Amino acid sequence: MSQNILIIGGVALGPKAAARAGRLLPDANITMIDQGTYISYGGCGIPYFVGGDVQQMNGLRTTNAGVVRDEAFFTTQKNVKTFCHTGAVSIDRRAKTVTVENTETGGQSQMPYDKLVIATGSSPRIPPLPGVDLRNVTSVTCLEAAQEIQQRCAANGIQHAVIIGAGFIGLEMAVALADMWGIKVTIIEMVDHVLPAQLCYNFAQMARHDLESLDITVLTSEAVKELKGKDGAVCQVVTDKRTIDCDQVIFSIGVTPNDKIARDAGLLCHPRGGIMVNSHMQTSDPCIYAGGDVVVMRNLVSGDFTYLPLGSMANRQGRVIGSNLAGQPDVFEGVVGAWCVKLNNMHFSGAGLTLHQARMAGFDAVEVSIEGADKAHFYPGHNNMSLNVVVDRQTRRVLGIQGCDEDGSAVKARTDVVAAMLQMGKPTLNDLANAEVCYAPPFAGAMDVLNAVANTADNVVAGRNVALTPDEFMELWNNRKENNYFFIDFRPEKAGKPIEERHPGEYLSMPLEELDERVAEVPTDRPVVLVCNTGTRSYEAQLRLRRHGIEAVNTYGGHTAFRKRGEGDAF
Repeated sequence: MSQNILIIGGVALGPKAAARAGRLLPDANITMIDQGTYISYGGCGIPYFVGGDVQQMNGLRTTNAGVVRDEAFFTTQKNVKTFCHTGAVSIDRRAKTVTVENTETGGQSQMPYDKLVIATGSSPRIPPLPGVDLRNVTSVTCLEAAQEIQQRCAANGIQHAVIIGAGFIGLEMAVALADMWGIKVTIIEMVDHVLPAQLCYNFAQMARHDLESLDITVLTSEAVKELKGKDGAVCQVVTDKRTIDCDQVIFSIGVTPNDKIARDAGLLCHPRGGIMVNSHMQTSDPCIYAGGDVVVMRNLVSGDFTYLPLGSMANRQGRVIGSNLAGQPDVFEGVVGAWCVKLNNMHFSGAGLTLHQARMAGFDAVEVSIEGADKAHFYPGHNNMSLNVVVDRQTRRVLGIQGCDEDGSAVKARTDVVAAMLQMGKPTLNDLANAEVCYAPPFAGAMDVLNAVANTADNVVAGRNVALTPDEFMELWNNRKENNYFFIDFRPEKAGKPIEERHPGEYLSMPLEELDERVAEVPTDRPVVLVCNTGTRSYEAQLRLRRHGIEAVNTYGGHTAFRKRGEGDAF
């Protein structure tokens, strides 16, 4: 007898599970329902549709061959009976039926199942603020909303957009609106930096400067209190610090899993939201599977449960579910949280834990940052890549990585290496320092920047390299009159001498090659901070000074990091 497989949700995980099960079980009766108008689309591509990189909305819905993935496509090409405008109301686990409702007519009916897949995804988080029901206040998690915003942009209907939340979609939308359409954009984030769940503060300042280079206003540590309207449409955003005139508001403060139907059916869910599943993606009912934005997963680094609403994860999980539906056992053990994002000129990526997350998980963690060439330093067109590694001091275990570079493929490649290592085990600094990566001058240095960040972290953990973050350096620099710190620049004289001339008695230009013969110029009666272009020459100076009995602190990233943060004129 043919197996009845019912799939609730048709955006990412649902179609992948349906197609995989259909290939392995050609005689099964597979049905997929979705309450929306559009199915099987790349939601993560919405900012690129609004920004014009994807010319047509259907570009987010097509196969590699250009065929639109609509109801007819799945019914005729994948042997999956597909119904849009059909929402699931409730699950009767004993009878193995799902009550569904036609969202256009309101009519209800029963659908039977032998195996059920819950792929209901997530909903945008909209806070209960006054004015959120005004016109032109939206999120951009569905194609309908994206199309409306794109049409308003094309009709010159948006002059000033306020984006509430500085996560992935919020920043991508800010760039799309400002770059393609020349719209004035303001980002408001209640935490003290952008991408707060993904980036360290140092790299977040680089991201902020990159956004500001596109004339985007970034307001952090600021909370929205109210939206005001005129003639039913939004006209102002009121925060705890100011009032901003605008004609479009986009909420991008995260999503919540659509797990109500699972909770109502008595399936095990996490207290903070999301369905609990095992490594086979089964819920607490072995006949019901779930995945994508509606589930929580085990974080393979921290061991805790985590929520990771990413299309890439949903697709991988969908294939695992499809295999298991067909009786071919497959597993999805957990996640390490790999991500990447393109902003204006800069690209950022990461995997694993941030320093804050690592310490919250109980690790004795430290983070180390470097600036290093993404290609051979002598090869034309190389950039300085920023890498940050998070390490447990006691075990030297690598816990996370973050990167920033103008070349998105280059920084993603380094992050992917660490993501794979984190997924497969518990890599140490030795593993990362000796990780074998492809080498040729157009692609990397002979000592890859990834190996270099591990070596730097090794020196830090061992106490050889005592260094300040750029933020710590700038705090000392801005208060140099009070704290009596002395700064030495080990770059070539043409770089450091002008700063020395502006700040005599506080800042000294001393090319590294001259250190041994000029060591008497280094004060021993006041604290000394060392800096160079990237932190490498100043580390060499730190070691040499130590041999002379002088202790000083180095600076991660040096003036390259300051320039990326927009602080090059601070000196």
